[in-house]
Amino acid sequence: MATKEELQAQADAEIEAAKPMYKQVNNERLEFTDADYDQAKIDLGNSKWEAQQFGYITARQESYPALSEQFDMLFHDMTSGKGDKTGEWYKAVKKIKDDNPKPS
Repeated sequence: MATKEELQAQADAEIEAAKPMYKQVNNERLEFTDADYDQAKIDLGNSKWEAQQFGYITARQESYPALSEQFDMLFHDMTSGKGDKTGEWYKAVKKIKDDNPKPS
């Protein structure tokens, strides 16, 4: 996992590679000022950090089956005596958590 400084360095390089960048002000196309470039680097660095630190949450949320499907899995697991780690619900949820780990 990258440090915040490493992600910031990546962001800085990406912004430098994207030059020139422009903004629209009063219907006029202007190149970014030095301050605009500095802010863009900070914003991209923060975005990369947040994606690394919290992206797993969104990935997990998008991967979990609908609650109705999870309840159905639990019902079948309990009916077949697999309300433990051998059940299909547990295996499905564990795979999602393993595929999208929390950062350490």
